[in-house]
Amino acid sequence: MPFVNTDGIRLAYERQGQGEPVLLIMGSGAAGRVWTMHQTPALNAAGYETITFDNRGIGGSDAPPGMYTLDELVADTVGLMEALSLGPCHVVGTSMGAMIAQELALSHGELVRSAVLMSTRARADALRRAQSAADRALRESGLTLPPSYTALRTVLEMMSPTTLNDEAAVTTWLDVFELSGDNGRASGQDSVSESLGDRRQALRGVTVPCRVISFSDDLICPPHLAGEVADAIPGCDLVDIPGCGHLGYLERPEAVNAAIVEFLGKY
Repeated sequence: MPFVNTDGIRLAYERQGQGEPVLLIMGSGAAGRVWTMHQTPALNAAGYETITFDNRGIGGSDAPPGMYTLDELVADTVGLMEALSLGPCHVVGTSMGAMIAQELALSHGELVRSAVLMSTRARADALRRAQSAADRALRESGLTLPPSYTALRTVLEMMSPTTLNDEAAVTTWLDVFELSGDNGRASGQDSVSESLGDRRQALRGVTVPCRVISFSDDLICPPHLAGEVADAIPGCDLVDIPGCGHLGYLERPEAVNAAIVEFLGKY
């Protein structure tokens, strides 16, 4: 993969297809190549060029020590866009990547043609704060959980009951997450969502076209929190996709891809 130097670090990226550029920003703990399972092929087929990259701390990008902030990841992304002369371009983000995208739309609107924000939120509610605190306590304890337990917890948190009740599907996902384990997991990204604060009022200043996509069974960024982002951003529309959890773009890729392509086609 080629690299760009931005904000004092190297970011690995990949470009595919031809047409108007679409920058895809992945969530925490996952490399940009995850987009290539379903989203980049659909976007390339629809006539778009796709740019994927590894956020700092994972994959081929540099992994500075310490915990990262949302502002740092936004600055990284701005540097990448400027180095590749992408702006203004379409931006698609999921989870942490969507939080980066909505901050880009707010503070660097000149670089963003439109934004699709999947599984996003503008704040953490009581349950999500407790979840982050528990994860932080476990991390700071120094304990290492068995890969099988980590895989089970990931599947329970990230997938919908539709998948959990499908024996063949859930067996496959348990194997996938156990085999991947924590290899390449960006521990520095674990604190990014905690640095978000409450952005509902600030997001009223976004002026670029946005669409929020929520997933009905999402436990990490549930529909009511994703809906707050759509309510805060002027003119933002909201699409809820049923039967999928936090990884809806992997569980129901056809529906997700259709919602992305339809929106981008308007702008």
